[in-house]
Amino acid sequence: MKNRLLLINLGGPRNAEEIPKFLKDLFEDPLVFDLPIPEFLRIRLARKIAETRAKKVEETYASMGFGGGSPLVSETEKQAEGLKKLLEESGEKWEVKTAMCCGYPDIRELPSEWTDPKEGVVLLPLFPHFSRSTVLSTAMLMEKQLGYCPASNPNWVRPFSDRKEYLESIRDLILDFFQGKLSEKDFLHIDQKPIPDWQNLDIVFSAHGIPLRLIKKGDVYTKEIEENVNVLASLLKEKGYKGQIHLSYQSRVGPNKWTTPNTLDKIQELGQKGTKRVAVYPISFISDHLETLEEIGVQIRDHALQNGISEYYRIPAPGTYPAFLEALAKFVFEAKYSAQNGRQLSCICKVSGGWNPKKEKVTCDCYP
Repeated sequence: MKNRLLLINLGGPRNAEEIPKFLKDLFEDPLVFDLPIPEFLRIRLARKIAETRAKKVEETYASMGFGGGSPLVSETEKQAEGLKKLLEESGEKWEVKTAMCCGYPDIRELPSEWTDPKEGVVLLPLFPHFSRSTVLSTAMLMEKQLGYCPASNPNWVRPFSDRKEYLESIRDLILDFFQGKLSEKDFLHIDQKPIPDWQNLDIVFSAHGIPLRLIKKGDVYTKEIEENVNVLASLLKEKGYKGQIHLSYQSRVGPNKWTTPNTLDKIQELGQKGTKRVAVYPISFISDHLETLEEIGVQIRDHALQNGISEYYRIPAPGTYPAFLEALAKFVFEAKYSAQNGRQLSCICKVSGGWNPKKEKVTCDCYP
């Protein structure tokens, strides 16, 4: 049996022509666009929103300088190339592909040899933390194709925000950024030079927000984010960091209540308290794209400068940072060997998402 690895991400349009497809896939998903209304109304509303937002989204992507689209797909492909090299250092041969849940390359179009873990493929969802809108959404989308939920199969790499290798790689990424050691050719839109007195910067860990509806359903996302930040704070302080650590949530959409504090509000609060130097790290993201380059890199930066912060730094997402890819490679090998040994796991959907079969708009038929 060939060694296969599929990297799965949420997705992003590669160009302006792909924006309608991306938005349609995004808003039609009941776990992403979760509303307490009958499904036939929710889907109509989803399609209407996708249609009306297309023009504004197109303008935003056009301003980023990536040909009218998002760099997320190309950045994920770089990660795939890096992982293939690391995996093959073992002497094994690996085939590695990427697929997106929204837009292209469309995971729905792949043959089962690339999506069915019972056929030996290792599935690596690129989400460090569990959320109904990412991990559960991906599992349910794949269940439609496979006829069963693959998230209990040992070939499915589970969220890894609590793993030592991941945590240490993020610590080292942040420290290398502070000390001007990152390679500018390996990261998007960074200007690398050592930051004076980095030990006393304030760090804002900015996670993608989610509606409070999901938390009330039992989603463990915020719990995992908070634990992740607490451990990273300790690891950084062991290496000489002495500043203040903050957690906030970004990318709020619509009138519903979302996780707080919002990153814009947190930045304003820090500025009004007299904080002058801030670095922002995108804690829930592993590739740079719209939310990191435009939202953190431009919108939140401008907001910081308007509120009295004089030094603002955007720490990049890990991307192809060597220690991060090494951590992912370890998780892939673990999944492969776990599956070969016949290990059975409980379904992550049901233990991490507050699963209530009577209220869900999707079903979860676990791997037997």
